[in-house]
Amino acid sequence: MSDSAAAGIEITADLVRDLLREQHPDLAELPVREVAGGWDNQQWRLGDELAVRLPRTERAPELQRKECRWLPHLAPRLPIPVPRPVRVGKPSVRFPKRWTVMTWVPGEPLDRTSISRADHAADTLADFLRALHVAAPAEAPGVVDRGAHPGAYTEGFDRLIRSVALGVRADEVRADGMRADEVRAVWDDAVAAPAWEGPPVWVHGDLHPANVVVSGGTLSGVIDFGDLFAGDPAWDLAAAWVVLPEGAAARFFDAYAHADGATIRRARGLAALKSLFLMLMGHNGERGLPGGKRAWGPAGRAALGRALSDGGR
Repeated sequence: MSDSAAAGIEITADLVRDLLREQHPDLAELPVREVAGGWDNQQWRLGDELAVRLPRTERAPELQRKECRWLPHLAPRLPIPVPRPVRVGKPSVRFPKRWTVMTWVPGEPLDRTSISRADHAADTLADFLRALHVAAPAEAPGVVDRGAHPGAYTEGFDRLIRSVALGVRADEVRADGMRADEVRAVWDDAVAAPAWEGPPVWVHGDLHPANVVVSGGTLSGVIDFGDLFAGDPAWDLAAAWVVLPEGAAARFFDAYAHADGATIRRARGLAALKSLFLMLMGHNGERGLPGGKRAWGPAGRAALGRALSDGGR
């Protein structure tokens, strides 16, 4: 249960407008429209160019604080649009958590559409990650629940593959990409790969279909930097399989040009891990369970199939 639900607070358009009137009255008369999706935050479109994000998990206020601290530093040098903080809302009697107003990134999240211009999207993602993956300052956020070598997450991988397998009927095994022996082989190869030896670089940390935006058939924006950290770029390079269409990974790595073989091996294993998570959330959505996302199931199955069939070289 979210903090807001636990406190008996229903996040509505009226609440959003009341908070704006109290703290940012110059924005209060802009149209307010709820945006479907979201995990840690519930989002409301504010006019044509802004969005209000209200936290609905315990960790969300800290993630918003991180974005407000670092996105103004990162955004100017990134080649595609990302959210930028515009205003900060303070905790109040009406809503006891910090909240933010961010710029709106136009386009459709990839979990609700598809990429048709694969080469362009591969080049765009490579350009974005080359620009992002630079050495981070000492005060940058470090590894918390993600970002370490894949070997640190084998227990979690085992839980995921068991959970996903339980949700797949025997006649769906091939369609669901659950070729368990092949999945485990990709993961074991990532665990066996040498660790990242370069300096900690800026890493988005959560690139998957709900956090990238598509326009005109290609990647046009990246959102949700709440898991930003300094560490191993392989966590983002997994997007070569999780985000890009079939057959685009090789072009992506050629364009990125800075990933050695060990990094690609770690990235591919992490793509399998992320795909299993998407599949599990999809199964949960089909069952109507809290946090479930029906659209993530097909996205996860497709991503896992790409990770199994394409080594990225």
